[in-house]
Amino acid sequence: MGLANSLGEYFDVESHGSDVRTEIVAGITTFLAMSYIIVVNPFILAKAITIPGYADTEVFQMIAIATILASALATVVMALYANRPFGLAPGMGLNAFFAFSVVIGLGIPWQTALAAVFVEGVLFMALTAVGAREYVINLFPEPVKFAVGAGIGVFLLFIGFQEIGIIVADEATLVSLGNVASSPASILGTLGIVLTLLLWARGVTGSIIIGVVSTAVAGWALTLGGVFERGVITPDTLPSAQYDITPLVGAFVDGLSGVDPLTFTFVLFTFFFVDFFDTAGTLIGVSQFGDFLDEEGELPDMDKPLMADAIGTTFGAIVGTSTVTTFIESSTGVEEGGRTGLTALVIAACFLASLVLIPVVAAVPNYASFLALVVVGIMMFQGVADVDWSNPAWAVSGALTIVVMPLAYSIADGLAAGIVSYPVMKAAMGEYDDVQLGQWVLAAVILGYYVLQTGGYIL
Repeated sequence: MGLANSLGEYFDVESHGSDVRTEIVAGITTFLAMSYIIVVNPFILAKAITIPGYADTEVFQMIAIATILASALATVVMALYANRPFGLAPGMGLNAFFAFSVVIGLGIPWQTALAAVFVEGVLFMALTAVGAREYVINLFPEPVKFAVGAGIGVFLLFIGFQEIGIIVADEATLVSLGNVASSPASILGTLGIVLTLLLWARGVTGSIIIGVVSTAVAGWALTLGGVFERGVITPDTLPSAQYDITPLVGAFVDGLSGVDPLTFTFVLFTFFFVDFFDTAGTLIGVSQFGDFLDEEGELPDMDKPLMADAIGTTFGAIVGTSTVTTFIESSTGVEEGGRTGLTALVIAACFLASLVLIPVVAAVPNYASFLALVVVGIMMFQGVADVDWSNPAWAVSGALTIVVMPLAYSIADGLAAGIVSYPVMKAAMGEYDDVQLGQWVLAAVILGYYVLQTGGYIL
């Protein structure tokens, strides 16, 4: 009871209209809602990160541990420094950009990609410290800000469909609907998506992690029951525990040299942009649930939670994971009554406690984990409602941002298309005064980057 009172006093729980018990329940609720990242993030990054002398399952566990450590540290900073009930972890979309666009698409070493994340985190800390967020936010076109979430959502959904086998390659049409009925893994993955969406529609807390775990358990039950052999719908062997992450820690240092400066700068810019607005948008969205916003619709002392994001991103790059950001799933804990950093402290404690489950996490089949991408992708469509589709400049910029991402298999390309098209469309409409000088400069720099790419190669 003494500890509870001390925590309540430290976080000033009563003055925020809450109590210790409510904060603890809210923290556990948020963790359950966002814990899928412990499984999904390693599956995505492991497609890009390979370490000589280590098996795939060992690398997977290293990334899972890095994910947990980065999430826990960032959320502790959120708790103790910002005193806000928000959870942080490596962001969905940013991990896909890291793996599929930067490392696999561009052929950039994963160490260099981590270096870009590290530099982004440091820059983010510097900008946050001097309060420059307002200028950076206002520099980017509004339709791009509102559309980027939906674009990333389509991208994630597309990747999830491919991994599960719902969408497959086709020589005539590039992609087509797969023969789901012919693959046990595809059948289980599809049923898992349906189950998860039904749980989400019912408002069940932790619907994604329940869907992932239920699908994985069903796969293992069918294997152990003799219906399928191992390797068909489950891993060939159960991995042994791997807690040594030294091959990942500090690997970003090797990536700071030997890369084209122009390409590195553009990759860095994309990480920075998506992280900046994903975090800012999430903070505002979650804060609406908790009535944290002031009369102008701003979150007081917003720089503090932004600093937690920046510190988490920097530390995450050091231990070996992609950009850390505030999770929209934090709204589940806020809805449960979480109002202070005590909620965040509980989230961080839950992340650390999950370290004991690392070997189990590595046994989750691909189709079970990638169903989360489909569900999260659908959830991210909410932002399109804020795009003024009757305005040609907004419509073109927003639509290109959304559509180009999955078609080019690159978040960077979608952002570039939206940013470049906005001032051009505004000029065509004769609305020059609505375009900032910085937006023209930014569009010109991005366009120049693509022109300079050898053979017109696009990210």
